[in-house]
Amino acid sequence: MESDPVDDEGATVQGAPRLRASYALDGDGAWIAQARHLAAAFLARVRSEDGLPVSTRAMEITQLVVSELVTNARKYAPGPVGLDLRVADGTVEVVVRDGNPQAPVARSADPGRVGQHGLEIVMAVAQALDVRQEPAGKSITARISLFA
Repeated sequence: MESDPVDDEGATVQGAPRLRASYALDGDGAWIAQARHLAAAFLARVRSEDGLPVSTRAMEITQLVVSELVTNARKYAPGPVGLDLRVADGTVEVVVRDGNPQAPVARSADPGRVGQHGLEIVMAVAQALDVRQEPAGKSITARISLFA
């Protein structure tokens, strides 16, 4: 399920560092675990093959963010879910695309509420969060420092 490096237009770049990967998440209920493993493997490869410093904390936060965003996409959006991972300017960008055009809304903090804290968690640990509407749904991008 790994992908080849691509340029900004999506064309494959031979010999380029693997600082970008895209995955289609489909199938049974293993999406969330699968997405976490893909993110961990991506960052491990960035660390070992590309020589970029990726802190253990950045690895853990990235997996948490991937888990929360993919969980939301699986629960609230029809159709396929895409996961894009990119490294640029000392950050890892986690992009989750789904078929629901409605932007998620963080609920007010309520420690007594069980569940539905995912977006709150992502907003607390990510440097930035961006939601964009797309022709077939939306994309949510979270940026996490590699040195977190």
